[in-house]
Amino acid sequence: MTETLDTAATTLIAAVEEIGDPVERYQAVKELESRLDTDLKRVKAEITKSLKEGRTWDQVGALLGVTGSRAEQISRASR
Repeated sequence: MTETLDTAATTLIAAVEEIGDPVERYQAVKELESRLDTDLKRVKAEITKSLKEGRTWDQVGALLGVTGSRAEQISRASR
C-alpha cells in the first residue's frame, strides 16, 4: 500500500475507534465495510474495463493474476 493509502486507512480506523459506544462503533464498522466493499468493486470494474481495451480477457486476467473469465466478472462488478 502506498503511504497515502496507509494514511487514509489509519484515519478511517482512528475515526471509528473514537466512537465511544461499542454498539455504535460496531455499526459504524459494518457501514464502512459495506460502503468500501461496494466502492472498491466499482473501482476494480473500471480498472478491468480500461485494461480490456486492445486485450483479450485472458490477457487482462494474466495482468491481474486471475483467469480471463474472472477478469470479465470483475469488470461487471460481480463476485
